[in-house]
Amino acid sequence: MRELVKVFKALSDKNRLRILKMLQSKKMCVCELAAALGITQPSVSKHLSILKEAGLVHDTRDGQWIDYTLFVDSDNQYAQIILCHLHDWINDDQCIKKDMSKIKTLSREKICKKNVMRGS
Repeated sequence: MRELVKVFKALSDKNRLRILKMLQSKKMCVCELAAALGITQPSVSKHLSILKEAGLVHDTRDGQWIDYTLFVDSDNQYAQIILCHLHDWINDDQCIKKDMSKIKTLSREKICKKNVMRGS
């Protein structure tokens, strides 16, 4: 039951659902997700940590970035089932539609460069 509770807790936040829907379209880094969601990178990292703990997302290093994707090979059977069904859920939600449109124009190179320049 512990694994099911982890999945339900991970799904109980709107931003985490938005992240999962965006990751259905493409792999994304924290800076891209933060830009799409309009929240800080630390907040996105916390959400991703919860999703990863539930077996819903997976990360891989790609040069200077860590890419996040849906974790289709998770040991958590509930996570696999939810991810399979999530593909067909909430696609008509206006927020999800806006997110999907927005991520088409995001460039991690521009976002991360802008963030580095702000930090200088």
